[in-house]
Amino acid sequence: MKALYVRIYLTLVALLLAFAFGSAWLFQRHIEQERGNVETAAGERLNAMAGLLKLALPPATAPREEQAAAFADWGQRLRMPLALEDADGKRIGTTQMFLRRADDPGAIIVSANLGDGRSLEMVRTVRPPTPPGMASGPTGGNAAARSPGRPDEGPWAGPWLHRPVSPGAPAVSTLAVVLVLLFVGVAAGAYPVVRRLTRRLETLKRGVEKFGAGQLTHRVDDSGRDEVAALASSFNQAADRIETLLRSHQSLLANASHELRSPLARLKMAFAMLEDAAPVQRERLAHEIDVNIAELDALVEEVLLASRLEAGSAVGETHAVELLALGAEEAARAEVAFEPETDSARVEGQERLLRRALRNLLDNARRYGGPEVELSLRPVAAGFEFIVADRGPGVPVDLRERIFEPFYRLPGHAEMAGGVGLGLSLVKQIAERHGGRVSCQSREGGGSRFVIFLPAVLPAQAPSGSR
Repeated sequence: MKALYVRIYLTLVALLLAFAFGSAWLFQRHIEQERGNVETAAGERLNAMAGLLKLALPPATAPREEQAAAFADWGQRLRMPLALEDADGKRIGTTQMFLRRADDPGAIIVSANLGDGRSLEMVRTVRPPTPPGMASGPTGGNAAARSPGRPDEGPWAGPWLHRPVSPGAPAVSTLAVVLVLLFVGVAAGAYPVVRRLTRRLETLKRGVEKFGAGQLTHRVDDSGRDEVAALASSFNQAADRIETLLRSHQSLLANASHELRSPLARLKMAFAMLEDAAPVQRERLAHEIDVNIAELDALVEEVLLASRLEAGSAVGETHAVELLALGAEEAARAEVAFEPETDSARVEGQERLLRRALRNLLDNARRYGGPEVELSLRPVAAGFEFIVADRGPGVPVDLRERIFEPFYRLPGHAEMAGGVGLGLSLVKQIAERHGGRVSCQSREGGGSRFVIFLPAVLPAQAPSGSR
């Protein structure tokens, strides 16, 4: 997990570096292009000013005092840092602004020829780089930059460069400083974000490990709206289903082992008494042994079927089941009245399971509901309902849901009444497997009505093994 957040962070930093270098290169090219355009325009303006001053000043053959006086007058009017030199490079005249700015840090001096041997000089406060191939000046003509000893010359010349604070100190690029600070800031800010994401993954990993170690009640934090939260929510849902399934299996095993003890104890006692019993007692004991073996067989069969339904295992293929025929056959077997309210009732399902559910309801009604038991079949919205009605003592309202729990018996029902409490639980599982439901209701005049609803069309993903 540590390697994951390191890889994510390094990938982010590498992308940030690539972006920074690419942006710096593009920005530098743009700055150089803009500065070249500015210098070209400045050189053209300086050459134009030199041409105008040539017309306004006395000729080069005039006395130097006359040229200096005229230049001082024009320098005062123009209010620019200007100087006039003769053909030998000697100063004829300068303005006060020129003298003040000539020694400023970073100042450079550009010049333009007047065409008569004289040249006009001007101080620039911006240090333009000398474009490649333009050594004579930014215009490539008369205007030229010359600043001997200026800080823009030497190893620190270039755009966005600061003058070193002490001799021999390296030059510092403002653009480089900005990019470095930006990179450091973004890299430092990205680390807690990446670490927070991977820390949530680590928490999810520890939660899965705890659940796998046997802590079935452990759940992970699924707060948030991102993919990690969705993954945590899916894990919690799966953990709920697994916990329910395991708890159900544990309860089923515990109850089944408890229920097995009674018939086994009776069998053990019957076999112990068989040798010393009289012929009449032998016959009664043999019958008792057969009954207990049948009870064990039924218990094992119901436990196995309940386990398979709980686990969602396939117990047969679905096909069209004729409910009229099924109801008539089971009613005849149980010797109860059958009253269908439809001429055709067909659903998609597994006939073996549906027959088992209907048989369990009928056997339960005959065992606890007395001899007056009725079976009916009626069409309802989107399906059909089997109704098993009896005239027994009925089921209290607060226990009508609990009777469908495995191995649950109503208070006062003795074990010798038959059954182990799995019949109604199987009915509920079979109904839900077919996308239906089962309920217990009261009957007018006394008794109970067990209603099992079956949809006419089996859902594409009917609940299998749900409780």
